[in-house]
Amino acid sequence: MTVTALALALLAATAPAPPPYAGAYQPVGVDEIGAWAEADEDERQLALSPLLIRDAALDAYVRRALCDTVGAARCAGVRVYVLRVPLFNASMAANGTMRVFSGLLLRARSEAELGAVLGHEFGHFERRHTLAQFRAQRTGSDLLGWGAVLAAMVPDADLRRRFATLGRSVYGALYRFSRDQEREADRLGIGYLNASRLRPQAAAQLWHSAIAEAGASAVARGAHRPRLDRIGFYASHPPEAERAATLDALALPDATDRDDGADRHADALAPWLPLFLDDQIKLNDFGASAYLIAACAARGWTAALWRARGDLYRARGNPHDLVNAARFYAQATALDPSLAAAQRGLGLALVRTGRLAEGQAALRRYLALDPAAGDATMIAALIAAPEDR
Repeated sequence: MTVTALALALLAATAPAPPPYAGAYQPVGVDEIGAWAEADEDERQLALSPLLIRDAALDAYVRRALCDTVGAARCAGVRVYVLRVPLFNASMAANGTMRVFSGLLLRARSEAELGAVLGHEFGHFERRHTLAQFRAQRTGSDLLGWGAVLAAMVPDADLRRRFATLGRSVYGALYRFSRDQEREADRLGIGYLNASRLRPQAAAQLWHSAIAEAGASAVARGAHRPRLDRIGFYASHPPEAERAATLDALALPDATDRDDGADRHADALAPWLPLFLDDQIKLNDFGASAYLIAACAARGWTAALWRARGDLYRARGNPHDLVNAARFYAQATALDPSLAAAQRGLGLALVRTGRLAEGQAALRRYLALDPAAGDATMIAALIAAPEDR
């Protein structure tokens, strides 16, 4: 057995159960009280943010995913804010504020996958990692500050080299400390899932998907696939391959038949899927966007997904992309002729490939469906353009 396999086996043998819940918690000491005060002010600003998605149904679903993962008692004091940010991330502040990015909702394929990330973030909160990180950074900066003073007092080249080495050591220790916190939060997160009614194997699946997305992004850019099994010196998180393997090993083996909430997740995301995909496409990462659209379509292609695929190809804009985009939009309009955005995309793609009459007909259908469209004047000009211009 290799060292890695032995380590994973040991982890699997000691998969942690959730620690006893300590109930309501108040900050203790100057450092933590200060951190909470800053978090309270950030939360006041967050409530007014234009990025905040104010939708009761979506908020209720995300909160339910958190509560189903960590338990009703633990999640009772958490305030969940869903933000329109197309990145795979979530975070939790020291005062119990949880931020959930729309990019995470798009990438999760089930309530269990979403719960794996939310449980991870709650693990950071429950173990007071923010406070520990602050103190570690302060200690490191104090050490470097005094080292700089001493190095400035003695004009010696060897001493300056030693100070540079000290700096690398301090930063390396801080990043290693962060990685260790992430590993602990992963163990806590999978422990919550193990004790829940959700399927814990979903946690590893989410990271396998993240690895596949990164690979698809690299291939589309003509780059080498990233090495997601290696730890960089300045990496603040463990490599994705390590996390997937560890979470897979820590998942309760006899829980594979549990519900993962895939249908609940799809239903909750359905009204927001076109918007979230549009935000993703605007990141100009063709490979990642194509991967995510295909992943969403694993449950079946819908008009919204065909339209998103058409938008993706039309945005890249190569001649063959425009031909494909028109084909994808046609699939969307065949499934839902009333989808105005698909009629618009179809018309624009056809016009750009020289099929002016067909494109103008699609654009007329678009304006008939949405006569108050913001681009109605521009579209009307395209419709009026002579075919032989």
